[in-house]
Amino acid sequence: MQRTGLTIVAVMMAGSMAAPLLAQTPAPAQPAPASPAPSQPLFATTKVEGTDNVYVFRYQNHQSMFVVTPEGVIATDPISYGRPQAATTYIDEIRKITRAPIRYLIYSHHHYDHIAGGRPFKEAGATIVGHRRAHERLAARTASDVLVPDEIVDEKRTIELGGTRLELVYTGRNHSDSSLVMLLPRERIIFAVDFNTLGAVPSRLGVNDSYPVEWEDSLKRTLALNWDRQIPGHPGPGGRLGTRQDMEQQLAFMTELSAEVKKAAEAGKCFDPATKEVRLPHFATLQGYEQNIEWSTHRWCGYWGRGI
Repeated sequence: MQRTGLTIVAVMMAGSMAAPLLAQTPAPAQPAPASPAPSQPLFATTKVEGTDNVYVFRYQNHQSMFVVTPEGVIATDPISYGRPQAATTYIDEIRKITRAPIRYLIYSHHHYDHIAGGRPFKEAGATIVGHRRAHERLAARTASDVLVPDEIVDEKRTIELGGTRLELVYTGRNHSDSSLVMLLPRERIIFAVDFNTLGAVPSRLGVNDSYPVEWEDSLKRTLALNWDRQIPGHPGPGGRLGTRQDMEQQLAFMTELSAEVKKAAEAGKCFDPATKEVRLPHFATLQGYEQNIEWSTHRWCGYWGRGI
């Protein structure tokens, strides 16, 4: 697969690592996605190769895209859940590149680990944009560091600012029911979070509340968009960007998994012994396969065997 580098434009102070999150049954103990290696800085801002104005802000193991234009900045996910300093650091990093106002803050989906921390952006004048379902979910809850979107997207919306065109596209339910794909058509880049892992089997945190089968359809609709590179919400292996091949590989994995689990469900094997028996050997080289195959099987068993 193509490996796409990022050009470091600012490297910041070193920081501590997030403690692993241990999984519970039905699978063996499973760590959360790995934090950056100890030698890496706590955060960094990088400019995407081949672009004039597209940047990635990474804080520990979460990252966001922002786009700089003469008329203002389009930012995404504040990634400040449990670490309020991340949002202010994010804004400080933007200010090192431009003094243009931050016009928009766009939520990738409603999960707090990505969209907590919007208040400093709001105070800086940003309009917060999210999917309708994200608005509904967030409006029904109370979290002081998670702001409800000001503007709502249903199926599609286009933002044009300072010569940059950004398309917000809802490709259906997948890891969440509120995920927006953010497409820069000129650069042929998407920012898509948590529903496409790069060369890996989704973790339990990715599949626990997911929408099997619909997830496959969402990947197909995302692949139908015109893009070549993906900025993920968590750093890819070696910090690389995602490719269409990564998404095609995940789609193939989920399609085969779904077919195998459906057969197991029809044989009365869900949840056990299906979680121990269903295996996809030719996907065994994917990162996290051994730790996560049972979690994926369990979730798809819920769908095919229990209707949930």
